[in-house]
Amino acid sequence: MRYCLSLQTDQVDRGDEFTSFDGVSAVARAAEDAGIDAVFVTEHPFPEDEWMASGGHHALDPFVALSFAAAATTRLLVLTNLCVVPYHNPYLLAKAAVSLDVLSKGRLILGCGAGYLEAEFAALGQDFDDRNDRFDDALVAMKAAWSGASVEVAASGRSHTMAPRPVQQPHPPIWIGGNSNRAVRRAVELGDGWMPFPNPASLAARRKTAALETVDELASRLAMAADHADAIGRPRLRDVMFAAVGVGAYGTSGWDGSAFGQVVEQLGALGVTMVGLHLPAPSRAAYLDLITGFGSDVLR
Repeated sequence: MRYCLSLQTDQVDRGDEFTSFDGVSAVARAAEDAGIDAVFVTEHPFPEDEWMASGGHHALDPFVALSFAAAATTRLLVLTNLCVVPYHNPYLLAKAAVSLDVLSKGRLILGCGAGYLEAEFAALGQDFDDRNDRFDDALVAMKAAWSGASVEVAASGRSHTMAPRPVQQPHPPIWIGGNSNRAVRRAVELGDGWMPFPNPASLAARRKTAALETVDELASRLAMAADHADAIGRPRLRDVMFAAVGVGAYGTSGWDGSAFGQVVEQLGALGVTMVGLHLPAPSRAAYLDLITGFGSDVLR
């Protein structure tokens, strides 16, 4: 089992605790030293004030932030969790991803999602209603661009190529986020992995994706993914990332190490290959202590 935790670059309100060169570098190095496998960031380039007032958050640009994390480390994987693909021109996104893949020596995992914040789509000049179709088309277009072959682009009426090619061949792993049936099908058809997330029923409508709260519910979704892969002749999902649900967070009074181990064992049996960690901390120093403690108490 591999483990992944947040770089905390969504904690913009805490000044340079996390959203700074020192913050990103320190967290990345602590994660690598602790034996954690990956760090992730989210994406919200221009969120709506109303969403922010009801629990939303800002974030650094994921490719910029992860490039600093990669530069501070040698083996740590860097994950976009997640990049909202329909916010972007697919070729600009392909260039950002391949640049990070090359500069990190092949440590990028491109976690992708459809997005759900209609106002942010509008602010970025992107249509919301057709985002799923554009998402699928973008994944196809990016894979073609990463191939290094000449690509005919309808918008220009000409052929184009992209270089350099990715270090990871044929391209960086694409993990699809979201809990919906369409997200599962997209992960099987166009991705290499799937990133569902714990989502209580009370937030399903707000986040515009299916509720997912238990290991049993995850098992049902994974069975659906396997059936779909078999039906269309595609390989079954290579990677799945999920959280250890129901055991509390490490470093809090609700933490149960034995229960954590049992849940991780259950997840591994289902085919989960990476566990997302939540380590709540009020400061960078506290976060670094939790990362070190998790490495020594749990991983070692």
